[in-house]
Amino acid sequence: MMESFQKLWLGFDLSTQQLKSIAINAELKIVYEACVHFDKDLPEFRTNGGIYSNPEAHTASAPVLMWIKALDLIFDRLRLNGLIDFRQVIGISGCGQQHGSVYWKQDSERILMNLNPSRFLHEQLNHCFTIQESPIWMDSSTTNECKELEKAIGGAQHLAQLTGSRAYERFTGNQISKIIKHKSDAYNQTERISLVSSFLASLFIGKYAPIDLSDGSGMNLLDIHQKQWSPDCIRAVSLNGENDLVKKLGEEIVPSTQIIGTISDYFVQRYDFSPDCYITAFTGDNPASLAGMCLGSNDIAVSLGTSDTIFFTLSTPQPSIDGHILCNPIDENLYMGMIVYKNG
Repeated sequence: MMESFQKLWLGFDLSTQQLKSIAINAELKIVYEACVHFDKDLPEFRTNGGIYSNPEAHTASAPVLMWIKALDLIFDRLRLNGLIDFRQVIGISGCGQQHGSVYWKQDSERILMNLNPSRFLHEQLNHCFTIQESPIWMDSSTTNECKELEKAIGGAQHLAQLTGSRAYERFTGNQISKIIKHKSDAYNQTERISLVSSFLASLFIGKYAPIDLSDGSGMNLLDIHQKQWSPDCIRAVSLNGENDLVKKLGEEIVPSTQIIGTISDYFVQRYDFSPDCYITAFTGDNPASLAGMCLGSNDIAVSLGTSDTIFFTLSTPQPSIDGHILCNPIDENLYMGMIVYKNG
């Protein structure tokens, strides 16, 4: 059992194959680690590597309810095993796989704000999504949408100058465009579109969490210089329904370091968190890696996993059609360079 006075911070990582969590103390020492492996621990969803894939259609997705059930499972394990006193936790943040999108049904925020602490999250949120299987970063089915976006913006290089990247099939804006065209009923019934990171944050604050600048840079929708949605990109993706799309995305885009609220009453009552426990904006997994590794101006990091990634800090962005420029997750005046390839 941990000392009663010890302050703790919780972190979560919703990746492709598992949900991971750690707690650290004021000395930055890891107090506990836990994970839920989707294929192994949640076999009822029948995923392979945490996803559903159709190679012929070039699609890749993951069930939203699986992610929620994984969060339920992690907390239940911690509570039953007595591994952590949640009253000691003063702050929570986390990250998610980049580019993936979650589509909240109308009236879902009201449900988020009024969750019953005696029931699991997945039991109460199972009807809250217009798209049950979220498109994720491994999806490459939006080639036509990418071509249309680049044409509308004036070419691949112009789009890269504006958003930090040329049009990529996995990027959220192109996935949204595909849904608007092919699943218009679901799109019209959508109240909010979250990234995987802001979706997870929403569960903790009990309302829709804003998208952060760094993860938002991987959508082909954010003007990385003005730090706001690009009207031209929004207009192109939404087929001239720009006002509606901005409303669904949320007009506010926040720095990755911003405190976005305190933990919801659901977690206070169910797990005995302090109501003062603050939630910092969740971001993408790659920006979170840059932040966590404390990269200096002369450092380069290499990550080898389901994707192979190189990333580094930049003071002056020089976007090209190769690679990506994102807003920096630590310093709003800096940027982040990145090159990503799907492994295999």
